[in-house]
Amino acid sequence: MADFRPGTAEQEAFLDSLLESGLLIDSGVPGIYGRGGDFESVCSRFGRLITDAADDDGSETLRFPPLLPRRQLESTGYLKSFPHLAGTVWGFTGTEAEAVTQSERASCHEDWSQYQSMGDLVLTPAACYPVYPAIAARGPLPQGGVLIDVGGAYVFRNEPSGDPARLQMFHQRELVRIGEPDAVAEWRDLWRDRALEILRGVGLDVEFEVATDPFFGRGGRMMAASQRQQELKFEITGQIAGPEPTALASFNYHQHHFAETFGLELADGATAHTSCLGFGLERIALALFRTHGLELSEWPDDVHAGLEWK
Repeated sequence: MADFRPGTAEQEAFLDSLLESGLLIDSGVPGIYGRGGDFESVCSRFGRLITDAADDDGSETLRFPPLLPRRQLESTGYLKSFPHLAGTVWGFTGTEAEAVTQSERASCHEDWSQYQSMGDLVLTPAACYPVYPAIAARGPLPQGGVLIDVGGAYVFRNEPSGDPARLQMFHQRELVRIGEPDAVAEWRDLWRDRALEILRGVGLDVEFEVATDPFFGRGGRMMAASQRQQELKFEITGQIAGPEPTALASFNYHQHHFAETFGLELADGATAHTSCLGFGLERIALALFRTHGLELSEWPDDVHAGLEWK
């Protein structure tokens, strides 16, 4: 079980207000919450802003479940870089007698993992992961590559926390660009400015900065240093409940990593490059409620207009 990270007093107070107002619904497990109607409406309306902008770029829509074949995750190197965040799916494969014992232990909330075996699925850790093998299976990319709109997929991170912005299961509103290196870099620069404009357009005070992923261990610290030096990851950050700004959107430039892993080729046979952009829909909703208040009716008119409230 992952270590629980307590929230600050400010984070815990904000979480309490969200639960009391019904915007979030407590499950009894940190980082896992139901969503009230107003909260869900804000997430979906912001997601539509991204859909409209991506449609203008000629994106292709693909949707995937929040489960990933275990072999795909094993191929990506995720378990080397982020073993502390991964979630796996296990199932019962025992006898009738063992099923009785498992039930008895479970009913007493005792350890019943002895009767479980790892299956062929894992919880999806990043919405872009199923895109690469799916596109590679088509063969060489068309000239100019592809832009995939993955929607607001559920993803999982095994990091329970008292910070309401650090969820274990949340939605990534993801776009994936696959193509020639120059085209991928140009797309990332375009969306850097566009993402800032969209977030500022709904009244959020956000900034753009170079960032790193939460790599694991000593080797991970070296990978993070290299990632920062090459400026392969950017984040757009804003205040939710402090003390530091929180990433609301992130850009990852993978170079040829996923292309080599899954065999993504350009029209001329060269190896493609990939980049992804993910908006954290729950974090953006939290930032909006923190900035404008917990009552939607009291939000400024320009924010209502930005979210296309009718």
